[in-house]
Amino acid sequence: MPTKPKVLVFAGSTREASFNKHLARLAAKRVEAAGAEATFIDLRDYPMPIYDGDTEDAEGIPDTARQLKRVFMEHQGLVIASPEYNGFITPLLKNTIDWVSRPDGDLPGLAPYENKIASIVSSSPGGLGGLRGLPLLRQLLSNIGVTVLPDQLAIGGASQVFDASGNLTDEGHANKLNAICERLVVTLQRQL
Repeated sequence: MPTKPKVLVFAGSTREASFNKHLARLAAKRVEAAGAEATFIDLRDYPMPIYDGDTEDAEGIPDTARQLKRVFMEHQGLVIASPEYNGFITPLLKNTIDWVSRPDGDLPGLAPYENKIASIVSSSPGGLGGLRGLPLLRQLLSNIGVTVLPDQLAIGGASQVFDASGNLTDEGHANKLNAICERLVVTLQRQL
């Protein structure tokens, strides 16, 4: 039996009731249903200081960044559910990507991102659903060598689109999320 692709799924938020965590958890289930192995992580479990070159020089790379680098290296795909703060990605998400991109011993900085394929989604209480932040995330990931698939999902009115179990109540949104996750898995399977 061929090896299943491994997909790392996370949200750019540590808030316990984050709509994007709900979306990331759903995406992980959809990735599994499409035939890949999904790993959902919570960035709350990987706290890191704000990136500063002086901190890196004085203290080295935080252990949590090293742990997260290893997690990234074990996966071929990414699904990132990105909140939008004032039209941009969250500082948490940018900081995480920055720390994971730092060279560490013999490991080149961008090694955790090499040959990765990603899908990006967002959810927000606002009407645009985080849509303004997704092009910035796409640009950032592309700049570090990640191939970002063209389809994306931005769900507005998030306080009304998830039921008590965290599932999407709108069939159109659920179908779009399914299609995005299936396309990611199919694309990854072609590389194995």
